[in-house]
Amino acid sequence: MAKIRKKLFVTGGAGFIGSAFVGQRINAGDEVIVYDSLTYAGHRENLEWIDNSEKRLKLVIGDICDTRKVIKLIKKNNVDAVINFAAESHVDNSINESAIFIETNIKGTHSLLEASREYWNGLSDKKNFRFIQISTDEVYGSLGPKGKFSETSIMQPNSPYSASKAAGDHLARAWHHTYGLPVIVTNCSNNYGPRQHPEKLIPNMITCALAGKNLPVYGDGKNIRDWIQAEDHCRGLYLALTKGKPGQTYCFGGNAERNNIETVTTICKILDDLKPRKNGRSYEDLISFVKDRPGHDRRYAINDAKARKELGFKRKYKFEDGLFATVKWYLENQQWCEKIRKKK
Repeated sequence: MAKIRKKLFVTGGAGFIGSAFVGQRINAGDEVIVYDSLTYAGHRENLEWIDNSEKRLKLVIGDICDTRKVIKLIKKNNVDAVINFAAESHVDNSINESAIFIETNIKGTHSLLEASREYWNGLSDKKNFRFIQISTDEVYGSLGPKGKFSETSIMQPNSPYSASKAAGDHLARAWHHTYGLPVIVTNCSNNYGPRQHPEKLIPNMITCALAGKNLPVYGDGKNIRDWIQAEDHCRGLYLALTKGKPGQTYCFGGNAERNNIETVTTICKILDDLKPRKNGRSYEDLISFVKDRPGHDRRYAINDAKARKELGFKRKYKFEDGLFATVKWYLENQQWCEKIRKKK
């Protein structure tokens, strides 16, 4: 049996990025308590691929706003870290219904910080505990044609989603500076990979194409995103947990800027090779430009020099290779996609 190295309390661990992190840590020998409310974006299916034969993974269903329940769980399990992946994250949903984003991303973060503070204050050895707040590059707003976001960028969120995440980041920072809670905040570029909810750009394009539906691209398709494979991101998060300094922020990027139409056409070409359409035409024929969403940021890009220098962060995946593997995974796991779609 692998030696237990850390006991981690992972909120939102049944979501896309959270489950990738949980899988890495279980494979490394850690013990993980996943705390998830199992909304439409978090589900047991995301954890089924993880080998839990040694019973080091436990799923507890609950709301991060339930402070007392969180305190009870982290005290009972004597955890080394609280890692907050739990979030409402789909920008379109935040535009249509912002209240749940305020509840989860702001009030929920506050609840976790308070629970962690009470737990940390009772520890005899305070120096090894960490609270990791997982955030996004969207808190920084929109870039012009040059430059990249970094840890020193000013927060200028432009959507209800990004504003709620920025608020959570500010709370985390304040709990460190006011109370001394050992908090680390991380911000990342757009994630992609297996088990991402079909509402997101890359899996949405794949599943729509396979269903013969139009591929809806916002505006002129020239909005630029920097893409990081979720496994690379999660390796960076563990480096932040183990090597990062409390009170610091670390950014993780993919060094893979692509405009949206370029990403969509690349997906189409991969599908043309892996699963040609019966009519012999390219999937690109299904691309349809639709009305842009309100407040759509034009460009994101991350400069992760600090993480590379101070944490030793390295990326394994090149975008084209990671995207090919992702498309292949969705082709081979259509039943998973159908289950997830039915839950919404």
